[in-house]
Amino acid sequence: MKVLSTRDVLSGFVTGLTTGVIGWRILVYLGATLPMGIDPSVMPFIIPVLWIAGVQLGYFLGTMMRSFTQFGRFACIGFANAAVDFGVLYTGIATTGAVEGMGYTLIKALSFTIATMHSYLWNKYWTFEASNSAVSTREVSSFAGVSLVSLLVNVGIASAIVTLRPESYNAESWAGISAIVGSAAAIIFSFTGFRMFVFRK
Repeated sequence: MKVLSTRDVLSGFVTGLTTGVIGWRILVYLGATLPMGIDPSVMPFIIPVLWIAGVQLGYFLGTMMRSFTQFGRFACIGFANAAVDFGVLYTGIATTGAVEGMGYTLIKALSFTIATMHSYLWNKYWTFEASNSAVSTREVSSFAGVSLVSLLVNVGIASAIVTLRPESYNAESWAGISAIVGSAAAIIFSFTGFRMFVFRK
């Protein structure tokens, strides 16, 4: 089984710290706590450890299926991307007060763009270790294309499941379940797309 390199430890720590700090500040901004009333201030300390452990778990699972070696790193970056997206979004909301209309749309477009750039760089240089290939128009456009289709897969599957909700199920709970299933499908799709079409060696 492959063991963590210094690069893995540092990258897992940085992406985990990014996720932890942003998540902590968002929860403070929203006046929320973690499950069981745990104070969000623990997130910058706990999440980096979990991310490093997740990468090592990916290496362990990689002994059974090779792609899991990269998937552990990909999952860490995915959560960090979500944190960056929400962090920029809530910073924009806190700064401008725009929670709807064109102001919100512009902030959301900015947060998505920054998170996508974050995703591209981390996936290129850490997950898929494609640092030997130069940044090219083909690579960037392929990455953007896979990201866009992944977004459509996410929204499409979640929307379809919401539409098919049995009458006896609570709408709010079903919406959350739908979002989880859509996100899981999009993660698998984007990982496969990045691996096969964007950062192929």
